[in-house]
Amino acid sequence: MIPHPPKKKTAAPFPTREQVIEFLKENPDAGRRQIARAFNITGDERIQLKILLKQMDRDGQIEGGLSRTEPLAAVAVIQVRSLTLDGEPIAEPVGWSRNEPPPKIFIADNGKIGAVGLGDRLLAKLEREGRDYLAFPIRRLTFSPQTVVGVFEKTPTGGFIKPADKRDREEYRVARADVGDARSGELVKAELIPQRGTGEKRVQITERLGIFGEPRTFSLAAIAAADIPLDQPEGAQKEAEAAKPETLGDRADLRAIPLVTIDGSDARDFDDAVFAEADTDPDNKGGWHLLVAIADVSHYVLPGSALDISARDRGNSVYFPDRVVPMLPEALSNDLCSLRPNEDRACLAVHIWIDAKGRKLSHRFVRGLMRSTARLTYEQVQAAMDGHAEDLTAPLLEPVIQPLYGAFKALLAARNERGTLDLDLPERVVSVDQETGAVLSISPRARLDSHKLIEEFMVLANVCAAESLEQAQQPCVYRIHDQPSMEKLTALRDFLKTLELPLAKGQVLMPKHFSALLDKAANTPYTQMVSQMVLRSQAQACYSVENIGHFGLALRRYAHFTSPIRRYADLMVHRALIRGLHLPGQGALPEGQDAEALEKICDHITMTERRAAAAEREVQDRYTAAYLAGRQGEIFPGRITGVTRFGLFVQLQETGADGLIPIRTLPSDFYHHDEKAHALVGDRTHRIFRLGETLSVQLVDADLVTGGVVLALVEGEGPAEGQTVPGSPARKPARGRPPGLKPAAARPARRGGAPETRKKRRT
Repeated sequence: MIPHPPKKKTAAPFPTREQVIEFLKENPDAGRRQIARAFNITGDERIQLKILLKQMDRDGQIEGGLSRTEPLAAVAVIQVRSLTLDGEPIAEPVGWSRNEPPPKIFIADNGKIGAVGLGDRLLAKLEREGRDYLAFPIRRLTFSPQTVVGVFEKTPTGGFIKPADKRDREEYRVARADVGDARSGELVKAELIPQRGTGEKRVQITERLGIFGEPRTFSLAAIAAADIPLDQPEGAQKEAEAAKPETLGDRADLRAIPLVTIDGSDARDFDDAVFAEADTDPDNKGGWHLLVAIADVSHYVLPGSALDISARDRGNSVYFPDRVVPMLPEALSNDLCSLRPNEDRACLAVHIWIDAKGRKLSHRFVRGLMRSTARLTYEQVQAAMDGHAEDLTAPLLEPVIQPLYGAFKALLAARNERGTLDLDLPERVVSVDQETGAVLSISPRARLDSHKLIEEFMVLANVCAAESLEQAQQPCVYRIHDQPSMEKLTALRDFLKTLELPLAKGQVLMPKHFSALLDKAANTPYTQMVSQMVLRSQAQACYSVENIGHFGLALRRYAHFTSPIRRYADLMVHRALIRGLHLPGQGALPEGQDAEALEKICDHITMTERRAAAAEREVQDRYTAAYLAGRQGEIFPGRITGVTRFGLFVQLQETGADGLIPIRTLPSDFYHHDEKAHALVGDRTHRIFRLGETLSVQLVDADLVTGGVVLALVEGEGPAEGQTVPGSPARKPARGRPPGLKPAAARPARRGGAPETRKKRRT
């Protein structure tokens, strides 16, 4: 067992904030390593130090951040080291040797060098933006081997490839000797050939992925571009096929309890089952006993096995409209680990007792054997509660379904009491014909009480897992969500001022403050606009061994426990529970896997989660473009969801498609980009195009290769001179300038200019 993080002896106590501040005054160039060395901090206390310094930085006690470094040179050599959630390259200075982390350098697309990939070295002009920098490339110095995924067109001299990545506007030349067997119209994967100079980029085709235009190639393009492992390794496949069903043995027998699974109608793997009953304890009147049973993947995927290595490499399953790229082979994900009805299945389960107000009283984990009573869908369960039970749900309504809703009502009260952040932003579901891959429909995702019921049960089980690991002094893969940064809150407040909506200042913001803001904006024309801006202000959730809590859920401890079939993080939590709680059977966390080793795994699975999210969005964009193809010229209602110096991003109400109105196509004027108000302001006409505004737009183009949609403003649409944007308070214009907007101090948006990098961060 890994010991509890050691306490410092009285001779060398853990430093206070005041002691750290004094040390930094005397050693202004010191970084975290120097602080740790000065205070004799070793082992797991380094994590405590990292948390302390982060909190001090957030509270403004470390001016300018811990680095306290001089600004970077105006022109420098930089190297691309990572990508954001949206695939945006992030660089750092070459030869960085200081003891603190380097600043982030974002790459502006100034049209000089084309696409930028991981490993590229650039000579660039740098402009400081807060703690980060924006780089304007001067020339490419070197690049690492890159891959391009796109559509190949053959020519007499070889051919060229149009990239599937909408951010890459290059065309790549393929020499005749590098074509191989590729044919025109095929989706291919190619390697960039190193070359000098700034001429055409040459590539060599390495893989043929199918005829592009067939919908099934949409997901293949994203899989290949993101290097998502598609086929299971032979060793992992053999281990999965050799696995046998688990028997009772030392497990708790849960087969008599009427557990049910509740999932989407198209789900194939069922990794969670639920049960609830009124608590019979007279001291807990109105309380409930819940049971959440989760597939025991740890029994089959042993640490260090071929299955484990493959699962860790993938990090998670990836879901596309036409296919799933599973984390585990189907012999496990769809069979032995899937809680199918009327079949004995190994599980890791948690008994939970709550009071009438949904507050958790106690919980207890067991390793058991269960038998699902029924496989239910969200729609079936909700219909049964609404008085439309069918043959399957009618006999389950009173003994199973109604108690689940009773417990859910209590949990919902507890959620409302602690004040979570609920952003009601519409999601779209792409339905495809599973035989042909053709798009059948694009519709809003249903949001039923049955969905919320399962979410609340899962959240509570995740809290129990985090608490148990902390009590057992076991390292834990926490799911953390930091509070918004001061920079983002300032930008949000500046925007809200234009709508005369206040956001509390001078206090520690909690999710309930954002909820109060959303309540004020409810039932107004700018409801979605405010929701989008609140979402953009939030930090991204991630995995970490450092527990800073989950801001959005307003929880002090939280860990993913309920989906081990599709998330490696949950499998790690299961292993830690087995070891820490001394549960029977195999699959415990290895003794040598300490907090430092887990931290590296956390970084990796955070990356794979974001890689999957980006690929899923990319494929949804392509399917949406395919659904719109052939409808060029049609007019659609839409709403502005992004305002940039190069144009307007508009979401179509019918399909949720995101399209761009290039600034060069807007009514003739010179437009200023008002960053605080998220608006383009006409210099001559004073016309405003603002975030959240509704417009009528015409479909100009839907590109199946990139998923990009180009739109045009329908003539006569948009606010006329002096007219108030919908959602903006009516005021008298000051000196002829549109209401709510000051003269633009930001750089003007030049019509026809090259798009610049769009930075978005999601939680």
